[in-house]
Amino acid sequence: MDKQFLFNFKTDISSFKISSNLNNPFSTSITEIAKIAAKEFQEFISLESKKWNYDFGTQRGKMFGILVVKKQDNTYCYLGTVSGKLPKNAICEKFIPSVFDESVDDFFINKGMKKLSDIGNQIKKANNPSEIISLKEKRKQKSVSLQKQLFKNYYFLNLSGKQKNILEIFDESGHGKPPAASGECAAPKLLQYAIENQLKPIALTEFWWGSSAENKEKENRAYYQACKNRCRPILEYMLEDTELYNKKEEGTKTQ
Repeated sequence: MDKQFLFNFKTDISSFKISSNLNNPFSTSITEIAKIAAKEFQEFISLESKKWNYDFGTQRGKMFGILVVKKQDNTYCYLGTVSGKLPKNAICEKFIPSVFDESVDDFFINKGMKKLSDIGNQIKKANNPSEIISLKEKRKQKSVSLQKQLFKNYYFLNLSGKQKNILEIFDESGHGKPPAASGECAAPKLLQYAIENQLKPIALTEFWWGSSAENKEKENRAYYQACKNRCRPILEYMLEDTELYNKKEEGTKTQ
């Protein structure tokens, strides 16, 4: 386990009553320990984001998440990360990374993206309408193939230690094909790291950080449930409860 990812509480939590069971990621109910961790993590983001050359106050915000965990010595800490990637390819060494390893199969994903980019440049330079149509179809087919290969190499663990890739998880859940970027949200990344490293998940929450100028449905610092389309099948598989989403409370956020 890489201890660089562990955030120790600055707040004295010794008097808090902490549940031994993880809250439902699809519920609007946020535990006090999760709120404390989120606020501390937001303080960290405020300082760390100065290195990213990106103004969250004026440009599009991002979803972040925290997971309070119980270590094997019965003490508590929390993990944090961003949904997707940070703006402008910024990197934070304290954030839980993507579950997908870009180096797998000789960096097939990077090579595939390069080919798609090359086809895009060919389309821009083409003058013949039939050639453009042909190139666009070629790009579409390569994109679909690359996405499928990506999901085949995207593995998640459940609480029992069993491993399945995203295609298997979605297929067995009955929810059809996974949407683009499935697996990159904060919640599954955080849970994957916790399960891999024998850290007991205690409290999970996600929050929007930054401007809502391009997304009127999101408010700065507001807490949100895990998303349905991308996260439902994955989280229900990881937490071994196929009715998690149906157990959620009504509403979309809580301040």
